[in-house]
Amino acid sequence: MRFEPLFTGLPRMRAVLAAIAIVLSASSCARQKKISTPVTVKVGHTQKGIASWYGSPYHGRRAANGEVYDMHQLTAAHRTWPFHTIVRVTNLDNQRAVEVRITDRGPFVKGRIIDLSQAAAEEIALIGPGTAKVQLRVVATNVRQTPAVRKAPEIVTVDQPAPVVERYGVQVAALASRDAAEQLRVKLQTQFGSARIVAKQGQRMLWRVIAGEAQSEEEAETLAELLRAQHPNSFVVRIDE
Repeated sequence: MRFEPLFTGLPRMRAVLAAIAIVLSASSCARQKKISTPVTVKVGHTQKGIASWYGSPYHGRRAANGEVYDMHQLTAAHRTWPFHTIVRVTNLDNQRAVEVRITDRGPFVKGRIIDLSQAAAEEIALIGPGTAKVQLRVVATNVRQTPAVRKAPEIVTVDQPAPVVERYGVQVAALASRDAAEQLRVKLQTQFGSARIVAKQGQRMLWRVIAGEAQSEEEAETLAELLRAQHPNSFVVRIDE
């Protein structure tokens, strides 16, 4: 399957975002700006929100970091936190907790902050209700070993890799029609200088349309605020491919 090429256009992107920032500042003086998640998370960083879980039909398929997803391992999907981050997830309804390694991107549902593997969901009694309010806490970064099921994870210290450029965009839609997704991509690229289509496999193939390319979540969130006028479900995602 052939994916759309990566569009850059960062200079044009910055110019567009600068103009957007001026307009938003003039029209939203009374509105407080949202605080975004740090580009590089540190041990101890926390986040609260809704968790969900995923198993079949994703079991055995490639996760976003290139590994084969195994729903029986303690892994998870997060939209923006770096791969190989170890996160302690506490179910605030029952105080049960589990530690997982970020290996995938998601959840691509508004309002949710993490998708747990089936094994991780079982650890905190999430299978039945399907979703729950949770707290996330970063306990380690750049760890290549997945925590063992029902055992405390062995955290292996490794050398920090060379710094990488963080990239973020705004997911505008996830469409079942490849042609409709392409039409929307062309329109967004014309407006913002960069847009792409990313395939999302599942029970049915969806085509995620992502606008823009920014080097910080704050910059991408500025674009998301503008896009929500026409696409209310737009949200910031991390670009890994």
